[in-house]
Amino acid sequence: MSITIVPVQIRDHYTIMNDLMRELHISEKMFFAQTADWDSISGDYLDHVIEMQENYDGTCLMAYVDGVPAGFIFAYIEEPDESRIEAYTGNTLYVSDGYVQPTFRRQGIYRMMNDELEKIYLAKGVRRIVRYTLTNNHRMQEFLASKEYTAVRIVYEKWLDEDGTKTIDLGLQPKQ
Repeated sequence: MSITIVPVQIRDHYTIMNDLMRELHISEKMFFAQTADWDSISGDYLDHVIEMQENYDGTCLMAYVDGVPAGFIFAYIEEPDESRIEAYTGNTLYVSDGYVQPTFRRQGIYRMMNDELEKIYLAKGVRRIVRYTLTNNHRMQEFLASKEYTAVRIVYEKWLDEDGTKTIDLGLQPKQ
């Protein structure tokens, strides 16, 4: 088995990225029922990540196993502005998306992509990396802890029905 990780332009690999992002959204929907259906957001979301890649020093790394696309990781720079409350003043890397197809999991592919991504941005002077994950995605939380990430903030959300009178159950029960 040969694993290669290469940077790609999302625009040039649109079909592959669309397919992998669709799989990512299906996976996320298993954790969070309110995840949008990919078909309803795909065009706008892919336009967004292309813009982030092209205008905000974004990097998309694609992993191939024996020439077959196995997964990807995508991140871009969030530049500091006057609204920051942290003491850190440099650029922040935001790792927005990543996915490995189920048949290629547990082979260290995500770890390799993450390590390569961090290496690229550490060389550019980034010293703060931000990531989000769902509260019930325990495998990702374990991975992040193993890479010395620390949970800094917890985001609380309240979703209401159309008339604003009832809270919607978001179904974030822990996945086994």
